[in-house]
Amino acid sequence: MNKPANAHLVETQKSSHEVFKGRFLHAFRDLVTLPDGGEAVREYVVHPGAVMIIPLLQDAQGDWRVVLERQYRYPVGQVMIEFPAGKLDPGESIAACAQRELLEETGYTAKEWARAGLMHPVISYSTEFIDVWFARGLTPGNQQLDAGEFLDVFSASPEELLQWCMQGKVTDAKTLAGALWLQNTLNGSWSLNWQSSQNLPVR
Repeated sequence: MNKPANAHLVETQKSSHEVFKGRFLHAFRDLVTLPDGGEAVREYVVHPGAVMIIPLLQDAQGDWRVVLERQYRYPVGQVMIEFPAGKLDPGESIAACAQRELLEETGYTAKEWARAGLMHPVISYSTEFIDVWFARGLTPGNQQLDAGEFLDVFSASPEELLQWCMQGKVTDAKTLAGALWLQNTLNGSWSLNWQSSQNLPVR
């Protein structure tokens, strides 16, 4: 039987020990067997997964703008510019999470949604994945922020966002990736399959 093409790179778990379990973070330290038969320790954080939304607004001239947030991030001690995002609740579908997070953080609801793809933001030490969605046909409403959550919502042109990325004003990894998706979608290089919000799976 032929081995998978990447079998010579795979590490095998020998043992696993829980290091820490908090309200959000769940950390483990594993002993693994390396491809050459040696052993190594791998420490990582288990994450439930998350979504990021790229919300599109159209101005009176028909030009697109994107909805962004400013939020203080304690670990880096900075106010960051980001796309709306949030983690999955237990039992929640990815599409339902995207709709919920857009409403809670920005107050907007969207008539149409399109799934762009998947990203793994910190593959060296976390299981976290982020499902990337576009939203359009936005209707404004009231934010429903969590207790202890403070953020400003604003809009910018795609050109402004790309300029901020180039200048180092945007350094959040998921937002940098989102800017790439946005640029290639608006210039027609990457296509999206838009769906009505009523047709999205909720489970």
